[in-house]
Amino acid sequence: MKKNLLHIHILKQADYQEVWDFQEILMQKLIRTKRNQTVNSSPFSTHHLIFCEHKPVYTLGKSGSIDNLLIPEDKLESSKFEFHKINRGGDITYHGPGQWTIYPILDLECYYRDVHKYVRSLEEIVINLLADYGIEGSPVQDFTGVWVGEQSNRKICAIGVHLSRWVSMHGLALNVNSNLSHFNYIIPCGIPQGEKSVTSMSEEVNRPIDMSEVKDKFITEFVSYFPAEVMENTPYLPKS
Repeated sequence: MKKNLLHIHILKQADYQEVWDFQEILMQKLIRTKRNQTVNSSPFSTHHLIFCEHKPVYTLGKSGSIDNLLIPEDKLESSKFEFHKINRGGDITYHGPGQWTIYPILDLECYYRDVHKYVRSLEEIVINLLADYGIEGSPVQDFTGVWVGEQSNRKICAIGVHLSRWVSMHGLALNVNSNLSHFNYIIPCGIPQGEKSVTSMSEEVNRPIDMSEVKDKFITEFVSYFPAEVMENTPYLPKS
């Protein structure tokens, strides 16, 4: 019986541009597969889930403002930060060690055609994962991502996606053991400081969190929303 397959790629200390290029390769392969399908083709496909601990980098979404970068661009390199303007939704955010940046490359038509439902599903996956650590997460109206705190004013997970022919790329950034001081050089997600702040799982529970355990829990939650046979530790595919 044919079924959806989900390949897991683990890329630690990964260069941002290299992983972005990798996402594009996987997305275009899925799109070519869709174009070659007939009307009566089976609604199943091969999908990908990329887990990265990026080198320190700031990324600015297509709807974001450069004014939310608080360090001059010419000083970024000397501060050992990269900077990229990218094609996801959302404003500016940070990726780096201690954070799982997770990129689902999905053909959503194998599940549904609703981008808002997709983003809400990503939020729910993270909320369910956080609950395993005694952290109460929630969505916030008018903002994407997952928030914690009595007033839901601390952001623990940022979400920004891009879709082409219902194939997704980019995704979410979950602060596990992140260096939160690295957010001081930006206005995260363009939300004025004082109104909202950022946090991490380790900050909330006051202890380090096992990154591999979080990865495994995320995969378990993810396939409950997007059923597929998991193919663990798929090699980093060559650029072709």
